[in-house]
Amino acid sequence: MSDMDIPRAVPAPARRALAGAGWTRLDQLTAVTERELRALHGMGPKAIGVLRAALRDRGLSLAGEQVDP
Repeated sequence: MSDMDIPRAVPAPARRALAGAGWTRLDQLTAVTERELRALHGMGPKAIGVLRAALRDRGLSLAGEQVDP
């Protein structure tokens, strides 16, 4: 698994939703808002939390959000 792949901790329905939207890497999500993620069928609060934490660990964030220092 690449350091930028979607984490395995993201539930399977959310992983499928991301793949269906063409997002297979964390760095792609820096151009995606939380609202866009929530609009995907299968994407819930747990998945968004895991994605947000994984992005933060790499100094990245969802579109429109700031990375905490």
